Amino acid sequence: MDWSLLGCGRGGHVTYAPDEPALRRRMTASTPAGEAWRCLRCGTFVTGPPGGSGPADAAPPVRRGKELRSVLILRIFSVERFLRALVFGAAAFGVWQFRDSRTSLQQDFNRDLPAVRSLYEDLGFNFSHSKLIGLVQHALKLDSRTLSYLAIGLAAYAVIEVIEGTGLWLAKRWGEYFAMVATSVFLPYEIYDLTAKVSALRVATFLVNLALVAYLVITKRLFGVRGGKKAYVERLQEGDILEQAAEAEIPTAEAEVPAAEAEVPAAEAEVPAAEAVDSSERAVSRSTTDDDPAKPEDLAKPGEPADPADPAKRQDASSAGTDEAVTADHGAHHPGV
Repeated sequence: MDWSLLGCGRGGHVTYAPDEPALRRRMTASTPAGEAWRCLRCGTFVTGPPGGSGPADAAPPVRRGKELRSVLILRIFSVERFLRALVFGAAAFGVWQFRDSRTSLQQDFNRDLPAVRSLYEDLGFNFSHSKLIGLVQHALKLDSRTLSYLAIGLAAYAVIEVIEGTGLWLAKRWGEYFAMVATSVFLPYEIYDLTAKVSALRVATFLVNLALVAYLVITKRLFGVRGGKKAYVERLQEGDILEQAAEAEIPTAEAEVPAAEAEVPAAEAEVPAAEAVDSSERAVSRSTTDDDPAKPEDLAKPGEPADPADPAKRQDASSAGTDEAVTADHGAHHPGV
């Protein structure tokens, strides 16, 4: 069973328009019927204006999934608490009224006692061992002061039951703590009462109270059980629609940063490429200069030393020296020449 859809079916959808542009885009959609907003409980898109707007942190808390089932269980216990409050409140009112008219009631009871005895005997009951008759007779013997204390005690218990029922119905954290503590206080007495006599009503009352205490402590993680309040809050935030939308925006924003950073190396790569082209042009220029023949003005004149810094002049000077050496050698071997 989808408790979120069931909750929306019973209580209506919960839509919200966050002020943050990125979240707002993810929470709305355009449809032929008009603008639609995503429900914070069941996640479906609902046409019409949003139920509220403002910062994402100010969005109303929404119960979903198993938490809605838990609210239903708490309300069942709440109804039982309200019934108890009604019974004990009526008892307190009756005892208080009885305190003021105890004398007249005792006279009426004694006057009608023969008729009551005859009714019991006709129904087949033993009048002398009737607990109801014994309880009435015992109450008639109580003084006004004792009856006043009894009425105040019954009224106080009825008030406690009303507070328990209200806190459980609203599913408030303080109501869960109050119900658990108030119910636990009476468990020892109920156990003692069962040791005195076992009855269906006493057993049912004890089991209901014990089930409520165990359910609150375990599922609501009271008093630090199963991680305490922190773990309970984290469980409530599971499946939060706005949080999921915010997390979906984070990878998109992070992906834009590397793309922008990638443009910087590309721009930086253009500089070495330009420098490489310039170096290539200079190399080609030097190669062209080396391949060109030496100009006449670059050759060293006879008797002048060649420019040692110019390779072409050094080569021409070397060639001129070689020719002079050959001529001198030829004249030495052929004097007549």
